[in-house]
Amino acid sequence: MVLQTEKRKKEHIDLCVNKDVSFDKKTTLLECIELNYSSLPEIDLSAVDLSTIFLGKNFSFPFIVSAITGGAQVSKKINLQIAEACSVVGVGMGLGSMRAMIEKPSLKETYNVKKDFANIFVSGNLGVAQLENYSIKEIDLAVQSIEVDALAIHVNSAQEAMQPEGDTNFSNLITKISDASDSLSIPIYVKEVGHGISFDIASKLAKTNITAIDVQGAGGTSWTRVDSLRHKKSFGNVFRNIGLPTAVSIIKTKKALIGHNKKIIASGGIRNGLDAVKSIVLGADLVGNALPVLQCQQKNGVRGVVDYLENFKKEMEIASFLVGCKNISKLQEQEYFVIGQLNDWLK
Repeated sequence: MVLQTEKRKKEHIDLCVNKDVSFDKKTTLLECIELNYSSLPEIDLSAVDLSTIFLGKNFSFPFIVSAITGGAQVSKKINLQIAEACSVVGVGMGLGSMRAMIEKPSLKETYNVKKDFANIFVSGNLGVAQLENYSIKEIDLAVQSIEVDALAIHVNSAQEAMQPEGDTNFSNLITKISDASDSLSIPIYVKEVGHGISFDIASKLAKTNITAIDVQGAGGTSWTRVDSLRHKKSFGNVFRNIGLPTAVSIIKTKKALIGHNKKIIASGGIRNGLDAVKSIVLGADLVGNALPVLQCQQKNGVRGVVDYLENFKKEMEIASFLVGCKNISKLQEQEYFVIGQLNDWLK
């Protein structure tokens, strides 16, 4: 099992870097969100400050590198270089699934970036199906051993269904999530892996003690595509575009969380600062992505990731300036207009 898990991690990285693993017939639908452009914004671009606090940690702008890897020796360099870049720029990062580390504790070093970069927010990660396999004590020991600030529970039913070795018993897992959020020593949030969170699921999660939902909608990396390529299964093409577009998922999750003190992370195909600002206007508190960061790290190491993040921040600042907003709270008060296909989804 350990060897299989580590092998899977290596294959995932290779496929994401070298193959087309995107949705090919579905977008985020953020292109159907129009902002209220201001030709006279009445603010100075240099005064735009998008800094924020998420779960007690400072962010220079509302961005988290979404979960990428861990559990294979190749992961150690990737995680350390991304963590260094995040430390330089002042944003957060997510680790890949910690299942391999729990199965084989010697792999802890491939996840343990906090020992070198204690200043950044880092989230651990565990698949929701693993809540059936490990006790709260085992999970708590794992997260404490690498000193992460929170634990992301990833939900990935579509991806698991593509894997011959996948964990496809998703019965009673909302109860398990609720139990974990009541008992674990650090905050928990729930994240999809790229196929979106529906209103129905967000409404059920709203009743638990999780702190946030990362919608990770359709339009970016398709993990049904990744794992169908890995196993050379043709039926993966049938499900390549399954899921809720990111814009739909943000809007529906925001509606479901009204009256609940929970944050929203918008991810899934967000590739530039304009789409990130649109996501904040829709109600997100943070935005994130993974594949572009991994690709920059693979090409140019720490410098490549720093350059990417700094450019992304500048794009967000310009977009905020063009709607006359100095900060995130002002962005979240902005009106927006829905056009095109997104109207059909929302109806």
